[in-house]
Amino acid sequence: MCGIVGYVGKKNALNVLIDGLKSLEYRGYDSSGIAYISNDEVNIIKEKGKVSELEKKINFNQDVDLGIAHTRWATHGEPSVKNAHPHTCEKITLVHNGIIENYEELKEELAKKYNFLSDTDTEVVAVLLNEIYKEKKDIVDSLIELKKKLVGSYALAILVSDEKDKIYALRKNSPLIVARSTDASFLASDVPAILKYTKKYSLLLENEIAILTKDKITFLNDEKEEITKEIITFEGEENAALKGGYDHFMLKEIYEEENIVKRLSEEYSSFEKLLHNFKDIKKYNKIDIVACGSAYHIGIIARYLIEEYADIPVNVEVASEYRYKKNFLDKNSLVIFISQSGETADTLACLRKVKELGVTTLSIVNVVGSSIARESDIVIYTKAGPEIAVATTKAFVAQLVIVILLTLYFAYQNNKMTKEEVSSVLKDLQKLNIKDVINKDYKDIAKILKDKNDIFFLGRNIDYAVALEGSLKLKEISYIHSEAYAAGELKHGTISLIENKTPVISLLTCDKIIEKTISNIKEVKARDAYTIAITTKAYDFIDKNIVIEKTNKLLMPILAVIPLQLIAYETAKLKGCDIDKPRNLAKSVTVE
Repeated sequence: MCGIVGYVGKKNALNVLIDGLKSLEYRGYDSSGIAYISNDEVNIIKEKGKVSELEKKINFNQDVDLGIAHTRWATHGEPSVKNAHPHTCEKITLVHNGIIENYEELKEELAKKYNFLSDTDTEVVAVLLNEIYKEKKDIVDSLIELKKKLVGSYALAILVSDEKDKIYALRKNSPLIVARSTDASFLASDVPAILKYTKKYSLLLENEIAILTKDKITFLNDEKEEITKEIITFEGEENAALKGGYDHFMLKEIYEEENIVKRLSEEYSSFEKLLHNFKDIKKYNKIDIVACGSAYHIGIIARYLIEEYADIPVNVEVASEYRYKKNFLDKNSLVIFISQSGETADTLACLRKVKELGVTTLSIVNVVGSSIARESDIVIYTKAGPEIAVATTKAFVAQLVIVILLTLYFAYQNNKMTKEEVSSVLKDLQKLNIKDVINKDYKDIAKILKDKNDIFFLGRNIDYAVALEGSLKLKEISYIHSEAYAAGELKHGTISLIENKTPVISLLTCDKIIEKTISNIKEVKARDAYTIAITTKAYDFIDKNIVIEKTNKLLMPILAVIPLQLIAYETAKLKGCDIDKPRNLAKSVTVE
């Protein structure tokens, strides 16, 4: 949930580190800091707020070739300079992503010798490592010993004042990548930080140690044996982490949805390609889907689709609950894990729990080589490219396409759809007109919403699942309170919240229950609500109709969710909110 950058090479390290932090600011932006070697000394600069505040304090004219940097999303201790990373103790300076679960007991013991200056678990790691290093005199031995004492998740980038030409790195349950260019070594918590310099990188795996110098990167295991790493090539565009002329990353990423759907429709363009891409997926009698946030909403959409078209019972669970409850699984069960980053802490913990039971696991993820992808029996990559805005849009749509394709596959397996019926949906996917939906003007609706305190979303069946995502998107970036309700629940208490001109946004794309939802809309209309509908045809009694193309009903959620994304965007823009980096949120939730 925080950003780490490390650099050692021939360029000005300060420029590289700040550029890297800016590219990772979506991962955390409460505070930031930098540690670098200059005049044979470790220098530390920290500042509360965004990276731009830190940048003002740095003298970029210094001759600096090595450093580490961090942008923080606060967990232990409020956002402040004292709690910002890096943290230091004598010969050790480090930055940290993750949570140390046993930091309080460690701190209690270490406080007998050391006066702690911050409220963080990270400073405890720095002090502990320094104590171990004083005893062992060897930093690699010290890191191996450190791993034995820490409980929790961590990605660490470390400077040792005795070795001013090196950066050390260590990770457990929190991602780190390392990379080489022709004249430098890089360390980062996510790929966008390195794309300006190289598209080739390696993943630092659990409990491995990396040693970065100007000339090479060395990887060691617990036996201090050197190991060889696979080199991964980033397949997207080098400018994927740039706005490209758009006002915000979120808007850029919404506009990228057309190409994402087109690419996936080409990859699965025929019945034969669908079967080939999913050939490792056998028949299952029961499916559990586990996810968090927007990915959880994908799971709910998938439940409606798979149960209706493939006739397989599906259970959808929030990962933070699933990991602590009893699970009714057997050898004929499949558990699907959905995560954009592939590092979502609760989802990863659930995956590991399920694997201990010997149940087949399938992951739908965006990031190649991520922990969830590596540890799943089967992985389907959405290949949406880096998503920088904290509020997901294009990754959501890519996940949505994948679960639709999985539905077709399961339906054919269970003899619920014929080859011809599957092929027909695949053709309709290729013809889907996303451009027209994106290019509609949503500013008038944003003007209506921007000053409201409460907004409600209604839908039934799969429309309800899409409404959940629309409500979340609005809350995330505009800070307006909104709730999504199954429309049939309206009379069971929640209609009391409807007041004069309260906006109610309804979805009317599910034909089999559309008349029921219309009745609910009329009920709120009778109580003076301002009604907005995402619909395939206009209705006179609705105040504002957003008419979208009527296509195959399996594909309707793709077209229905895009207006909700753009309504949220335009509303937040009118309110002057920080759209790409909404307060208190981070892109990749890598801690519980």
